[in-house]
Amino acid sequence: MYKILKADKLAANIYRMVVEAPWVAKHCQPGQFIIAKMNEEGERIPLTICDYDREAGTITIVFQPVGASTMEMAKLQTGDAFEDFVGPLGQPSEFVHEDVEELKKKKILFVAGGVGTAPVYPQVKWLHERGIQADAIIGAKTKDLVILEDEFNAVCNLYVTTDDGSYQRKGMVTQAIQDLVAEGKKYDQCVAIGPMIMMKFVCKLTKELGIPTIVSMNPIMVDGTGMCGACRLNVGGEVKFACVDGPEFDGHLVDFDLAMERQKMYKTEEGRAILREQEGDTHHGGCGHCGGDK
Repeated sequence: MYKILKADKLAANIYRMVVEAPWVAKHCQPGQFIIAKMNEEGERIPLTICDYDREAGTITIVFQPVGASTMEMAKLQTGDAFEDFVGPLGQPSEFVHEDVEELKKKKILFVAGGVGTAPVYPQVKWLHERGIQADAIIGAKTKDLVILEDEFNAVCNLYVTTDDGSYQRKGMVTQAIQDLVAEGKKYDQCVAIGPMIMMKFVCKLTKELGIPTIVSMNPIMVDGTGMCGACRLNVGGEVKFACVDGPEFDGHLVDFDLAMERQKMYKTEEGRAILREQEGDTHHGGCGHCGGDK
């Protein structure tokens, strides 16, 4: 069992939990994720890692209830426990493998939208611990939905923008990017994590600006092992799966329109049948829904 040491609510319908998981904490890196299961009959839920403490042996997760399982998960309190808490899974962020001295020469911009703010935090924190101060934009619909502001302020240069202008800058994250560039900021790389539509338009803009961009496709993961096929992507004309090949990819190569359309289809039995016929052996099976495992 994996004990929940702290459970709180960051904003409306956004929850945070600190979980005792020493092995995961010892081995995880920014960009990776875990799979949590509340009990023996529970659904396996993939969640990106928001923070980790190797000495304390803890992992912090942040999530937004979107279905029956995550709604039940939101009811868990300090002192409760997960039956399973598996990880780290997926590939670490690319910069983890880069030479730190070379990284120090780069100017990196992080763009976080909604709950996507959570997986951005360990990345800017990792850089800060190595003497690299990145810029980060957090985008939210309203002031009440801005999360982890204090944590970000401690490890990076933070810019907050809200759709309705209720806090700091007004507008979408794309407008904030344009504003920073207009102010003379120059970036060697961008990392964008958030809703699919947000990442699509960030990549459209950064391509025009000539800024290489990495995106995290964790929003489309379901099974987390590559078996169910839910996170099948077209990246530069090649078939990839977010949970095993990613979750991070070159955003300028991701076919976002296809990914979003496929995501809609995958949610229905008829849609899964159509995808199975269209994709053949590359569809993958094992989810127990599409019949690809039979």
